Amino acid sequence: MTAPHSEQPAELFPRPEMTFPALRAALARVAPSRIAEFQADRDSAFTAATQHASFNPIRVFQVKWATEVEIERRPRLAARYHAALDDANALDRDDPRWRAAMDECMAVRNEARAAVTGD
Repeated sequence: MTAPHSEQPAELFPRPEMTFPALRAALARVAPSRIAEFQADRDSAFTAATQHASFNPIRVFQVKWATEVEIERRPRLAARYHAALDDANALDRDDPRWRAAMDECMAVRNEARAAVTGD
């Protein structure tokens, strides 16, 4: 028996490696409008790494963008994130539902980050 057409796949494609080319290619598939932001972040990470003689800014960059890709490559996770973000953007910060929406955004981001870091 086959799955109904309305059922979303668990993943659109396998998790990419945490390399600049792999993350950029994955981002181009799921959020091409964010490539310029990715490139600017990469430039900032390399500048900071050079200035501080530390690999940490590059690692932060990799985890940030691997997390972004992880959310978008998993349709159910992306749907949760975007629904919560839409709710948060539509509500006043004094509304208790705003906090619930922000908590859901953070839960999704934490789940995605844990998936890419193994934490």
